[in-house]
This record gives sequence, structure tokens and C-alpha cells, in this order.
Amino acid sequence: MENKKEEFNLEEIKKKALEQFRSGKSLYGKDGAFGPMLKSFLEAALEGELDAHLDEAERKEGNRRNGKISKTVQTSDGPVEIETSRDRNATFEPDIIKKRETVLADTLESKIIGMYGLGMSLRDISAHLKETYDADVSHATLSAITDRVIPAIREWQARPLESVYCIVWLDAMHYKVKDEGRISSRAVYHILGINTEGRKDLLGMYVSESEGANFWLSVLSDLRTRGVEDILIASIDNLKGFAEAIQATFPKAEVQSCIVHQIRNSLKYVASKDQKPFLKDLKEVYRASTKELAEQQLDSLEQKWGKKYPLVINSWRNNWSKLSTYFKYDPAIRTLIYTTNAIEGFHRQVRKVTKTKGAFPSDMALLKLVYLAYRNIRKKWTAPLQNWSLTVSQLSIWFEGRLNLSL
Repeated sequence: MENKKEEFNLEEIKKKALEQFRSGKSLYGKDGAFGPMLKSFLEAALEGELDAHLDEAERKEGNRRNGKISKTVQTSDGPVEIETSRDRNATFEPDIIKKRETVLADTLESKIIGMYGLGMSLRDISAHLKETYDADVSHATLSAITDRVIPAIREWQARPLESVYCIVWLDAMHYKVKDEGRISSRAVYHILGINTEGRKDLLGMYVSESEGANFWLSVLSDLRTRGVEDILIASIDNLKGFAEAIQATFPKAEVQSCIVHQIRNSLKYVASKDQKPFLKDLKEVYRASTKELAEQQLDSLEQKWGKKYPLVINSWRNNWSKLSTYFKYDPAIRTLIYTTNAIEGFHRQVRKVTKTKGAFPSDMALLKLVYLAYRNIRKKWTAPLQNWSLTVSQLSIWFEGRLNLSL
């Protein structure tokens, strides 16, 4: 170390450091004033680790130093070129800079994962790192760094859940994924829940080839395995067999089919010239103050439009038990459950991140990006829903004995 210390001209370093500091340049990178000192420190630390490794037992095995290799490691202050010693038996595993490690700073790694989670492509991230830190990081390295969130995803997917959720919304998003050279469709299933404290969280995220009631059944079974014992109200779209899948897993749950989905599906079968007057009459049904009044308005809708659009009217009749659940509750609860807008709002935020992607290279690549988007979105979920104390009090009356609220 004495020779290396002598290489440093402190006056020159001070002058160069001041110039770089004023200009905003990195002090530690390849051409930084403090670069040689950082290089010296890292190399000395690696030498010390190797000395400790080559103990008496290793030497008895014939192990010894075996030359040096050069490598460049990227840090948040720029690239640093170092020389590291090797051992003959290749049993040395350094800690300060691990074998094959090319990105040194945790801060740089977190920046990479953060940029990826905002929807930036690997090409854009690489260009940003080069411009900002003068760091040359390959796409393969960037992909390997983003893969480090996979264990966190697995742990999150298997985490224990609370025993009771007051309201859950269930819906799926659809994407394209490359599968053995072909482009295939994937459904990403999401379950958004409100706990007894009124706090929102994503309970589960699952990837499947298509959306269907059978897969939803496996998703719901997973919730039960992870500790969910009861769901009070489930708000869903109008997928066939969905409500039955919920009630097979959580028999006491009340199911509300999304009114907005039902309206959209209805208008597909109404001629464009009739859509405006039909919708005006339909509003009298789903905006009625009571279920009884809504049913009277549904009769009136059938009398006026039933002959022209029997398929639409029959759909409302056949699904009425699931569409009309919300009428029993007061406006605050109705607003929460009559549509799946809560989870669709979450999906809109996710799509802001994924919209620039074409087909994902794999299911895991899709899951990584959606999960990282969720991690950013959930930062805003810090407070209970507005007026939750009043809402949960009403729910405790409607669902007596199922909330176990503590005062």
C-alpha cells in the first residue's frame, strides 16, 4: 500500500476534485479525482480477503495465488477498473466484489429496478446509465438485475393474508407473451381487497393462458390456503361461472356483478340510433332508490324495448340476482360495490407502465413489470377509505358476527 499511496499527489487531486465538483462531474468514476483512491481501496480489500482465504488448510491443498485479472465494475459514480487476484484452485469467493459481479453499488441496482418498474426499456435504461453515470451496463446484466426481484415476487405471492376482507374486486388484464416462438395471450388475474381497517391492498396476482371460471376457482382456493376465511362482498365482471366459483370457495360471500360491464354488453346489441333513448330508460333501473322500484322500472323497460331487444332484456332478467345485490346497502357501500371501477382504476395505472411493451419475452417478464408497477402504485395506499368508520359500522350490522371488530 505504501507504493500506491506515494502515487497520489494530494495537491493535484484536490485541484482536480474541486474542478469536477464545481462542474457536477463524478469524483469516483474512471476519470474522477478520487477514482485512483477508490481503485486502490477496492484492490487492497480484495487482496486482504484472498490472504484470509489462503489459510494453512488451503495451502496444504496446494492452493496459492495464480495471477490477476482485470474487470470493470459499474458504480453509481461511474465505472471503476480494478485488478483482482485469483487462486489456483478457484475456491476464492470474494465478498466486497463477488465473482462475475459487474454492478457494484446497491444504489445503482435500485435505480435500475426503479426505472424498469416505471416502464423504461432495457435500451433506454442502458442509455440513461451511460449518460448519467458513464456506466456501460449490458442488456444481459440489466435483465439479471431485474431478475433479482423474482424471489420477492414469490415471497409476496405466498405471504399470509388476513382472515376477513370486507370487499374484494376481482378482474383480469390481458397481454401478449412470446411462447416457444409464437405470440400467445395471457391473463393476469388480480384480486384487490379492503380489510376491516379500510385499507386497500392487492391480495394476489396470477398469470394464466386465458380468463375463465375454473382458473378463478384455483385463485380463490389459494386465498383460502393463505389464510382468508371470509369475504363479505365480492364485486366481479359478468364472466360465466364466476359467481359460482366464489360461492363454492366462500359460501357466505355476497356477489355483485358489475353494472357497468352489464351496460356495455347490453349496448353492443342495441342499434346505434336506439342507444341514447335505451340508455336513458335503463338508467331508471340501475339508479333506482330501492330494489322494488328497480324491478318496476325493469318491467317498464321490457314493455318498451322487449320485443325489439329480447336478448338484452333476458340478460338483465337472468343476471338480476347478481346485478341487484347493491340495492340493499346505503349509498356509500353501493358506490364501492356496484362496479369493478376500483380494480379497473388500478389496471389503468398499470397500463401506463406496460403500454409501451409489445409481446413480453416470457410470463416472468410480464409478472416482473406488473409487480414493480404495483409496488409503485401501493405507495399511495396509505390511508383507509374515506368515511370508513361509518361504512364498516354499517357492514358490521349487515354481516353480524363476521367482522369481530375490536373497540
